[in-house]
Amino acid sequence: MDTLTAILLFTALSGVLSALIAGALLLLSAERRDRILPHSVSFATGTLLATALLALIPHALTEAGPLNVYGVGVALLCGIALFFVLEKFLLWRHCHTEAVETAHTHEHHRREVSGWLIMVGDSLHNFIDGVLIAAAFLTDFHLGMVTTFAILAHEIPQEVGNFALLLYGGFSRLRAFTWNVLSSLTAVLGGLVGWYALRDAMTLLPYALSIAAATLLYVAVADLIPGLHKRTDLRASAFQVLWIGAGIGLIILAESQLH
Repeated sequence: MDTLTAILLFTALSGVLSALIAGALLLLSAERRDRILPHSVSFATGTLLATALLALIPHALTEAGPLNVYGVGVALLCGIALFFVLEKFLLWRHCHTEAVETAHTHEHHRREVSGWLIMVGDSLHNFIDGVLIAAAFLTDFHLGMVTTFAILAHEIPQEVGNFALLLYGGFSRLRAFTWNVLSSLTAVLGGLVGWYALRDAMTLLPYALSIAAATLLYVAVADLIPGLHKRTDLRASAFQVLWIGAGIGLIILAESQLH
């Protein structure tokens, strides 16, 4: 499989599969959904941290070489700062942790959020994910697969939240599902842009990988982990540690088996 085909296939897979799984979860009872989603958030936290720290950053450092290590650090810092600013202006719509609590503790706030604004923000999010997946595949096919899996893991709780918000905003189930799938397919467009922008500028690849790592770290540290801390009872905390460890372990296993 050539690199461009892999980018198109895996960006489409990441977007559509996350929407399908999220749609299936919404068919479950609220009680079952509330039991499953917190574990998926913990698992996604582990996969994001491991992919960023054990896969993307090491590859970025290798690609950059010893003379450009400082540049990788600058790219990481700039990436985190960029995502902070984008999220502040509601263009970066992660809402992963809040998705678990949608329609329970944030109803009055969510009513002010337009369904179309959610779709615009989610489309931008998926587009950027596509660029990041392209950067990973251009570096190494196996790194692209691992990165796709990590992005898929953190997309599922977000897509569930998007579905719930659209339904709460008056969308029918079919309409909400259709728009979520269409929004997810912007990842394919991002993959194409990443392919054409980076394949002839390979010197930029280490910094693109650093931006990708910054994205995953920002989501895990700024969005997911604070939400996990809201549950302080011993049993919930133990399960959080267990599922975070499972996410990290799976990425380590994937990296060791794929190389």
